Amino acid sequence: MADVFMYISLFLIWFMLFYHIFLMQGGYLHSLQHRKSEKEWQQNKTSFPSVSILIPAHNEEVVIGNTLESMVNLSYPLDKLEVIVINDNSSDKTGDIADSYARRYPFIKVIHNWPPFSGKGKSGALNKGLSESTGEVICVYDADNTPESDAIYWLTIGLSNDPKAGAIVGKFRVNNAMKNLLTRLINIETLTFQWLAQAGRWFWFKMATIPGTNFAIRRSILEELGGWDEKALSEDTELSFRVYNLGYHIRFFPSAVTWEQEPETLRVWWRQRTRWARGNLYVIGKFFMQFHKLKNKKVGLDLFYFLFTYLLFFGGVMISHTIFILNLFFDLNLSIGLVSYALLIIGFLLFVTEVLLSLSMEKDQFNRKNFFTVLLMYLTYSQLWLFLVVNATFLEIKRILFKQEVKWYKTKRYKQEELEKDRTA
Repeated sequence: MADVFMYISLFLIWFMLFYHIFLMQGGYLHSLQHRKSEKEWQQNKTSFPSVSILIPAHNEEVVIGNTLESMVNLSYPLDKLEVIVINDNSSDKTGDIADSYARRYPFIKVIHNWPPFSGKGKSGALNKGLSESTGEVICVYDADNTPESDAIYWLTIGLSNDPKAGAIVGKFRVNNAMKNLLTRLINIETLTFQWLAQAGRWFWFKMATIPGTNFAIRRSILEELGGWDEKALSEDTELSFRVYNLGYHIRFFPSAVTWEQEPETLRVWWRQRTRWARGNLYVIGKFFMQFHKLKNKKVGLDLFYFLFTYLLFFGGVMISHTIFILNLFFDLNLSIGLVSYALLIIGFLLFVTEVLLSLSMEKDQFNRKNFFTVLLMYLTYSQLWLFLVVNATFLEIKRILFKQEVKWYKTKRYKQEELEKDRTA
């Protein structure tokens, strides 16, 4: 019986490894080709669409000033731009700081969202901002983001030149990557996700997932869809599936870059990632049950990817780990013992290769410090994800069974005095 479970776990693990190798090839090819699109789009003169940038903010006083300063420095026609800060029931100075910018810059607007209309999480704040906006294109940035000056230009020019794109997704980088070991691990994870999952899926399948920040979407699409799902903790992933279902694709375009903070303590990381995992499990359940009603069956590719990642792949890893530990204390009579260990070692080497290839696509990221961090990553950071997904699955099952209300956890922010230092380190 142990052999059977070991075979199953190895199949699940290696299936995902091969799929990721396939995606990484696509990501690498996209990293070589997207500059060609840059040149073509710049030569194809199009008018600038009107843009509304939505910034949901709840108790963001330590970062909102930097974010609004980056909005002021955007290289986009001001007569086509409006920046809307949704101050969602903040108890700190978020509203005051945002108001001070609104008084100085006419294109910045502040919406103060108070009870009983506030407290519905990011989706609720975004829907409020959408109702007050006027732009043909809606862009979203988290309150800790500092987009590069040409980010909106690249996002909008992408929509103008690609009529089949419902949304254009940019790239995000980590502001505080050099703060400690955890932020270095998150930085590596972030880059790998974008070049493997985002760029790879776009290259092969013309699919990508809308992130929580640094994306542009057509207003007409949001209005047709009725805005964001206020029950979804991962409102970005949920919106992606509905955009696919309308027949549009979501394009990953790494020329549009924003910088954002990441958690600096394990406690903050755990709570943030648990929210993400629970949100993705909600999306899996929602669209799996509705799959027969979906018009665009291509959605099934991403649904299968999320289902396989969160349930089957992590389940396979948990099984292999359990068998490995039990075999240390009890003789399970494994007939593939040595072979399984060899496969696990090869799998580890493939993991390292994939991650290092992702880092090689970014300037100054493929270095000695990151190399040794990647070796450590599999044995520490990646294993934490196993426990996190198990915990998130338990919480989601509990929420469904007991019909609990979804509660939004706001990620802690940190002062950004060392912003430029971290970017260039």
